[in-house]
Amino acid sequence: MRVFVTGASGFIGRAVIQELLNNGHQVLGLARSDASAEVITKAGAEPHRGALEDLEALQSGARAADGVIHLAFIHDFTDYASATSTDRKAIETMGEAIAGTGKPLIIASGTLMVPPGKLATEDTEPQRDRLPFSDRALSADSVFALSKEKQVRGIVVRLPPTVHGTEDRGMIPRVIDLARQNGFVTYIGDGSQRWPTVHRLDAAVLFRLALEKGTAGATYNAVAEQGVPMTDITALIGKHLQLPVEGKDMKEAAEAMGFLAYLVGSDNPTSSEKTQKELGWYPTEAKLLADMEANYFSDGSKSKYPS
Repeated sequence: MRVFVTGASGFIGRAVIQELLNNGHQVLGLARSDASAEVITKAGAEPHRGALEDLEALQSGARAADGVIHLAFIHDFTDYASATSTDRKAIETMGEAIAGTGKPLIIASGTLMVPPGKLATEDTEPQRDRLPFSDRALSADSVFALSKEKQVRGIVVRLPPTVHGTEDRGMIPRVIDLARQNGFVTYIGDGSQRWPTVHRLDAAVLFRLALEKGTAGATYNAVAEQGVPMTDITALIGKHLQLPVEGKDMKEAAEAMGFLAYLVGSDNPTSSEKTQKELGWYPTEAKLLADMEANYFSDGSKSKYPS
């Protein structure tokens, strides 16, 4: 298949390109800059110039492909409503471009949309009043509507709050950056919150399997570990940085960590049992704590998220 991938030059996107190419597919990758185009070309894919806000570029990219994997998202937590609105417009534009064809449109979503504190499955409905996370559920709604009304094989892949691996610049590096800045590592309350995790190479395999044989209207959970306790994550960071690990209430944590405090304070255990059985997806890469031990403290890597 010829696959149009948004976010192709990103952390997950580069892994998805390699996974697709290694399994006989061709990739057309959305590139918003010369630097992004160069990354995509070096990965062996064809760059398609445009940005997430460039609806004509999204339309032409989707029409030129046999399927779409939508990974791009504007990670601006200061204006999350605008980011999710842009996401929905992009999804609807690409969906309309392949309407009536039965072609797959797979989008990346998140596990943090589900109600906290109990094990979520693929069938767990989003918590609609849990802003700002629930706002992104509207993107999934758009995909499901395209499946029902437009003959698009729409599929949602929920990613956990940490997709880890070499060159990660996401949530865990941000927690590490803030610990260095603050002089202490922070967890919320008693630190019993659990984060599901997945290695980016395992996530890439799941996106390929969803493309090849996923069911229209399905939700799949890209989760390798159901829930790693925040106390374990912060203890490892404290050990490597030789910093104290301190529990804070949410107000104190927000002063030290900003918006990230609300993510760290989310108890989000999530199962992928149904996903594994339906698609034959079995994660094989390193687990989070082992990956952190090996790769997160030696190169001084920084998060992509602003201070």
